[in-house]
Amino acid sequence: MAGTEIDGAEAPPKRSKKPLIFGVVGALVLGGGAFFAIYSGMILGGSDKQAAAHDSSGKVTDSMLGSVAFVPVEPMIISLGPESQRRHLRFQAQLEVTPAYQPEVALLMPRVLDVLNSYLRAVEAAEFERPTALITLRAQMLRRVQLVTGPDRVRDLLITEFVLN
Repeated sequence: MAGTEIDGAEAPPKRSKKPLIFGVVGALVLGGGAFFAIYSGMILGGSDKQAAAHDSSGKVTDSMLGSVAFVPVEPMIISLGPESQRRHLRFQAQLEVTPAYQPEVALLMPRVLDVLNSYLRAVEAAEFERPTALITLRAQMLRRVQLVTGPDRVRDLLITEFVLN
C-alpha cells in the first residue's frame, strides 16, 4: 500500500524558461539601445566640438583636422640589459601637439629623446613581458614628455613602432 502512494504522487511541473529568455533578450536590446543613444549624443548631448567637427554626412571636417599637428620622434634603439632575453627595443613615435606649439616642441626634441631613452633604459625587462606593458609605458612616457615640453603643448604620444628583438 505504501508503495502505491509514492508511485501515485505526481512530480511538480517544470518551470518554463521562456520568461528568462525574454528577460535576457530584452536586457540586451535595451542595453544596446541605451549605448547607441548615449554614444550618438541623443541622450546627454554630445560635446559642441564633436558636433561642429562633423558635417551632416558624419564625415570629419577641416576644423577638427586643422587643430592637430604631429612632431616625429626619431627612431631609437634601446639596449635592455643583460638579464633580458631580448636585447634591444626599437622604438618610434609621434607627438600630437597644438599647431601653435609645433616649432617649440621640435626645438626641444633633444630633451624629449633624452627623457624617453633614459626612461626606457631604466624599465625592468620583466615589465616588457606584461600584457598591459605598452599602455603603462605609453602613459609614463607621455607624462615625462609633457614635463619636458611644458603644460598643454603635447596632447598625446602615438607609438608607431615598438619591437623587442
